[in-house]
Amino acid sequence: MKTKVTEVGEFIRQQRERSAISLRKLADRAGISNPYLSQIERGLRKPSARILKAIAAGLSISAETLYERAGLLDGAAHPEVMEAIANDNTLTERQKQALAEIYKSFVEAPGEE
Repeated sequence: MKTKVTEVGEFIRQQRERSAISLRKLADRAGISNPYLSQIERGLRKPSARILKAIAAGLSISAETLYERAGLLDGAAHPEVMEAIANDNTLTERQKQALAEIYKSFVEAPGEE
């Protein structure tokens, strides 16, 4: 069974590879060392919320996405929908972020009929 630390690390690696960003470049963008980022990606280190926010900014994705993956937020959004948005190669990173935010606003809003 995967732990949240392993899951968030794998997700960060997937997003970095999809964005064609090297480990070194993402570490620079996030203001952390290459070895530390590598340990996070391999599930050996548990990143703080501050580090997750910096990594999210470096990947141009929402910090909430990483917080949910790390178990820091209880996501009301269905993870499979959020993953589908993240994995859609026809969308830009900004479009993915906007779509995810819109989706979350609908599922988190009180029911209106």
